[in-house]
Amino acid sequence: MSLSQAQKKAFRSIGHHLNPVVMISENGISEGVLAELDRALNDHELIKVKFALPERDERGAMLDELIEASGAELVQKIGKMALLYRRNPQANPKLSNVQRYEGHHGRR
Repeated sequence: MSLSQAQKKAFRSIGHHLNPVVMISENGISEGVLAELDRALNDHELIKVKFALPERDERGAMLDELIEASGAELVQKIGKMALLYRRNPQANPKLSNVQRYEGHHGRR
């Protein structure tokens, strides 16, 4: 599944106003981090991940590992933040960032 440019643009607009829900530190990716990432993607579909790592190469490697482990798609990466999306067909409309802000395009 690959996102179209229009979908990515809409998701970036929504993601601009989101706060990071998963943070990755120098300790790396643990089972707890993967479990939290999976829970967040199931609940919200579209999430921000913050990398508290100084090295760009380390951030890129960990981001690739997260995407591989979670089955999510990268929508956008800027500095230490990444916006990830994974569709959940049974997502709760009250929790899903995609469904809650559909049509808003980040404007509240």
